[in-house]
Amino acid sequence: MTRSVQQLFDLTGKTALVTGGSRGLGLQMAFALGEAGAKLMLSSRKAADLEEAVAALQAAGIDARWVAADCADPADITHLVDETLQRMGDIDILVNNAGASWGAPAEIHPLEAWDKVMNLNVRGYFVLSQQVAQKSMLKRQDGRSGGRIINIASIAGLGGNPPGMQTIAYNTSKAAVINFTRTLAGEWGPRGINVNAICPGFFPSKMTKGLLAQLGEDNLKAHAPLRRLGDDEDLKGITLLYASDAGKHITGQWMAVDGGVSALVGG
Repeated sequence: MTRSVQQLFDLTGKTALVTGGSRGLGLQMAFALGEAGAKLMLSSRKAADLEEAVAALQAAGIDARWVAADCADPADITHLVDETLQRMGDIDILVNNAGASWGAPAEIHPLEAWDKVMNLNVRGYFVLSQQVAQKSMLKRQDGRSGGRIINIASIAGLGGNPPGMQTIAYNTSKAAVINFTRTLAGEWGPRGINVNAICPGFFPSKMTKGLLAQLGEDNLKAHAPLRRLGDDEDLKGITLLYASDAGKHITGQWMAVDGGVSALVGG
């Protein structure tokens, strides 16, 4: 029998691991998954931020826990995956969201800053996805295989920078995430794993505060067809679509959530 829309979006009984989940876009996506019924494991580097985020989720009636980990460190990733499996069982949904940025002109961009961004934004996504697949999605305790991987890219990965932005490492890393998503989807699709990417535009956050001040929040709004920046709800819908059976026939795709900025010629 064909399921209802409510049934297709229901995540009851699923476990989701969300990196960079203690604030901003990561916490917004965690709320979306938890409100749909998923149990959550949040991760970021700072225990205090995780405690606060998990308390907010639990206050909303969501089953949430946390493990502090640096997703640029393979040893920390191993600890994160093993702790999640031990405490919560198989991982059904992985949200690769932990990320770093660095602003500097290309001609003087420090190599160590380039490596920091690449190690977290690209290498970290690969190592974590590989470990989750090896230990859970491709070797589930119930004998099946499958799962959902959601990679957070950016509209910065779709092209160059507007005047005033100097984030070559970040842009390059997010372009890599998009093709990482496509490639992984092709390889793991026959084994039941859907892999998709979200490309957010400008959202007010701790990471973008300086950039918004530099480029002008009102100016950025004026250049978006919807005349607004992202808010605390705008990633919830696409996250739930990718994570649930409502999106079971979608893989290898990216979706810009940017108020229409990337639809503009030269945007």
